[in-house]
Amino acid sequence: MNKRCKLSFYQSSSGFTLLENLIVLFLIGILAAILAPSWLSFVNTRRLNIAQSQVYQAIRQAQSQAKKDKLTVQASFREQNGILQWAVHPASLTPANAVWNSLDSNIQLDNETTLPESDNIKNIQFDDLGSVRKPPLGRITLSSKSGGKAKRCVFVSTILGTLRTAKENPTAESGRYCY
Repeated sequence: MNKRCKLSFYQSSSGFTLLENLIVLFLIGILAAILAPSWLSFVNTRRLNIAQSQVYQAIRQAQSQAKKDKLTVQASFREQNGILQWAVHPASLTPANAVWNSLDSNIQLDNETTLPESDNIKNIQFDDLGSVRKPPLGRITLSSKSGGKAKRCVFVSTILGTLRTAKENPTAESGRYCY
């Protein structure tokens, strides 16, 4: 009798049935489908925020270096091989000879960018007082290569070199969403 009880105990089925496993996998799939777009949007927004901060700091560095060294310094921006890059260098140095730093490869210049451009390089120059040397003023607008409406901007707002940042708005102003 004792052997029989032990045998039936070991022969009992344990674990989950195929149907139960399929239901759990189905629920995980539904949750993943709901959460994946939100997660990707969060990651893209985070990348844009980091790139905006880097661009802001590059322009601020150019302004600070111009005041410190008492010469004209330029912050330059270009897209090279699909990657947005920035450099801070004296205006007397050609941008090709500057040290270029890359932003995230998923970030691009948006068509709302209004910084002056020459030779496919957008730039802003600051004189020895930290003021904008050559108006017009402008902004650099960043967006994600993977799409979406998220945009981040850095504005040079005044001739004195005042900088500010902004992000996309739901309504356009003068045909632009980042203001």
